[in-house]
Amino acid sequence: MIRYKAPTIVELAKLLGVAPSTVSRAFTDPGKLLPETVERVRRKASEIGYVPNNHARALITGRSSVVGMIVPDIANPFFPPILRHAQRAAEDQGLSLILADSDGDPERELQLVGRLTPQVEGLVLAASRLPEKSLVTVADRLPTVLVNRDIAGIPRVLVSADRALDEAVAEFTRDGHRSLAYVGGPAESWSNTQRARQVARSVSERGLALAQFDAPGGTYSEGFDVARAVVAAGATAVIAFDDVIAHGLISGFQAAGLSVPLDVSVLGCDDTLTTTTYPPLSSVALDLAGAGRLAVETLSASARQPNAAEQRIELEGTLVLRGSTGPAPRVAR
Repeated sequence: MIRYKAPTIVELAKLLGVAPSTVSRAFTDPGKLLPETVERVRRKASEIGYVPNNHARALITGRSSVVGMIVPDIANPFFPPILRHAQRAAEDQGLSLILADSDGDPERELQLVGRLTPQVEGLVLAASRLPEKSLVTVADRLPTVLVNRDIAGIPRVLVSADRALDEAVAEFTRDGHRSLAYVGGPAESWSNTQRARQVARSVSERGLALAQFDAPGGTYSEGFDVARAVVAAGATAVIAFDDVIAHGLISGFQAAGLSVPLDVSVLGCDDTLTTTTYPPLSSVALDLAGAGRLAVETLSASARQPNAAEQRIELEGTLVLRGSTGPAPRVAR
């Protein structure tokens, strides 16, 4: 059997006419080289099939060149864009990324943190369900960046829907809606708390009525099941915690014989399911790609930035109106 011999860093450096240390920096510390040099090294590496030996490098440098990322539900469409761009950012930094799914369970998340800690240089915790005290302890032991948890003293990247939700309530008001509903998601979710608070504030400022309901698992079926309660409350417009719940609501309203948006308007959040609902879902578009990229870049830079612990990056969402929202029905139910 013929065995393939992987090209070495020395062979790659010889082909490029550079020192092996230059090749190494192109993968481990690209910021110290010119961008065109990094691109040239990586392109030639791809051509000849050279792959950096992270294990060997870790033995020499004491660095694993690996970061960990934990999410509560990889099946939720909110997280794949964050993960995809976090992975690309890690590659740009010469790092590998390990993903773990906590299934929304704080105890499991803490166990995953413990398992990953010996293997990684830092952690990105997206929508963490851990108590604040636990997160502070984790961040004290290992470089950590939070996505959608706002805790002073820990670097964090927040994707905010506040401004867009206020615009949505203003739009509903102009369209004649006087009774709204908010259907929340998981109680442990920081985003859910923020969105519920903002909707309540915006509705109160405009003198509208608000009914609040919960879909604690954040599932399509829960959105479907709560639709009849929303109808019974007399709401003519409903804001859902996310697009998954909003999709369930649309189906639930249609099953109850109601038309969306003629009888009831539906707004989602995250803008991840717009092409899979009928009518097309109005939503709040969030910069999830930017959140994933910035989280890893912040993590990578945290060791070089004395004030990184106070870094707080907020990315504002944008209201996108489509076919699921419209004027209030002329005759109230």
